[in-house]
Amino acid sequence: MKTSPLLEGIHVSMKHLSERQRVIAQNIANSETPGFKAREVIEPKFADLLSQGGGKPSVSRPRITLTSGMAALGARQPMTASIVLDSATSETKPDGNNVALEDQLLKMGQIQADFATVTSLYRKQLGLLKSAIGRNG
Repeated sequence: MKTSPLLEGIHVSMKHLSERQRVIAQNIANSETPGFKAREVIEPKFADLLSQGGGKPSVSRPRITLTSGMAALGARQPMTASIVLDSATSETKPDGNNVALEDQLLKMGQIQADFATVTSLYRKQLGLLKSAIGRNG
């Protein structure tokens, strides 16, 4: 069964918001870590969403999870292609950390609002599909 392009776009958007929330939470958790640089997730491009509608398989970059043994040897968690250093930071502390809690909390609020919008679109799309097949429940 083929998923509609709208539902696929909603799926991609929800995955993006989830990943962005995870990265912002890591920024907040490391707000007092010397030398830590704030990170951000690159937003998916609309053109890429359209090209995915063809149903062609794609290859994704593998995820590497940093173990405690790796960290003890000095390894750092690698950034994926979609996670980059945040260029819109408002301050850098003397210890090199550039995480401003105010900025991160504003971003969390925006993520919450965006997620509510996407969830509403999903519910409305499901309602239309149910109506189309005669299930108005």
